[in-house]
Amino acid sequence: MERSYVVLQALTRRLLGQPLPRSAAESETLTGVFALPILSSDALSSVAYATEAALGVLLLAGSRALELSLPITAAIVVLIGIVVLSYRQTIEAYPQGGGSYVVARENLGVVASLVAAASLLVDYVLTAAVSLMAGTQALSSLWPALLPHETSLALLLLALVGWVNLRGLKEAGRAFALPTYGFVAMLALLGICGLWNLVRVHGFQPDPPPLVAAVEPLGLFLILRAFSSGCSAMTGIEAIANGVKVFRAPAAPRARRTLVLMGLMLAVLFITVSGLGFLYGVAPHPDRTVLAQIGMRVFGAGSPLFWALQLFTLLILALAANTAFADFPRLSAMLAEDSFLPRQMAWIGDRLVFQNGILVLLAMAAGVILVCRGDTTVAVNLYALGVFTAFTLSQAGMVVHWWRSRSAAWGGIC
Repeated sequence: MERSYVVLQALTRRLLGQPLPRSAAESETLTGVFALPILSSDALSSVAYATEAALGVLLLAGSRALELSLPITAAIVVLIGIVVLSYRQTIEAYPQGGGSYVVARENLGVVASLVAAASLLVDYVLTAAVSLMAGTQALSSLWPALLPHETSLALLLLALVGWVNLRGLKEAGRAFALPTYGFVAMLALLGICGLWNLVRVHGFQPDPPPLVAAVEPLGLFLILRAFSSGCSAMTGIEAIANGVKVFRAPAAPRARRTLVLMGLMLAVLFITVSGLGFLYGVAPHPDRTVLAQIGMRVFGAGSPLFWALQLFTLLILALAANTAFADFPRLSAMLAEDSFLPRQMAWIGDRLVFQNGILVLLAMAAGVILVCRGDTTVAVNLYALGVFTAFTLSQAGMVVHWWRSRSAAWGGIC
């Protein structure tokens, strides 16, 4: 127990940018095997609701519009690849951690950095709220009797995650690798079993989705809305660029390799969910998530594998919310140190956490859950603000950085 506390304390000090003794600095950093689940849970968990978010918008144009889900998924995967390669450049240029706020501040000026910071803070609030609402929907898809209590369950999970973070038990523990790897393994098994079923039994002729009448015309604006909602799959990609300091030396090369691996996993999982959803004719349903419907078709409702899929989905979504509780207070503290937020946001409690930032995030995430009544549909649409604004400013800052430096990497590095 004492050993675990020392590990958590040392890694927390590293994430907060505080100096460590030489022995702690060498022994409490992480290899890519453990850093990947800790820093990628936010991005990988978004697979649980990103496809559903895009389908929910397309469904406004009727059932026939759902066939556009695959082209939209392909476009998002291409964009994921571009962003991953771009953040590899950011890690190369800022090996001590280069989030959107830092890159924009150093290359684009104060105003741009504050816009980036504001978009990231909004993104973290939405990550905490959406992850926990999606987690309760995964649970209610398993136990339909919980459907009337989704809002209360989401608030209960939020209070639990907030309490854990106030106690100082952050995401740095190696035990938190289990939810991420478990979720990835279950989706990989879902893809393998689904492919086997498609080859041996179902065939590759798509099932017709449930008939739904169109309430909006299928136009460019609706398609772009579906694309932006599906881009919720890209949330959390910059976490590895922010957390380079938690990697064992050589930190930057490890972080860059881990980022590419995370991008590949995210793309494959996203394609798996969207592809199986299309072939099985799955559409958004008020009582079951899209991922749960696919799991029921592939594994069978009530099977142990279906239960494992839903429970690991709940766990990784809770871990993604926990990651937001690490990033929001840290960014708030940076803004407070730069005199853009009240100084109280930079206060560190006796458990080495930014307790005021955690409390603010708790209040704001609870507000989102109450306004959305436990439904992710409305909140996911707001993700586009944080996702695209932060990415755009970060990469615009990198263009300025390379233009100024004209180093050997001028012209782009991968």
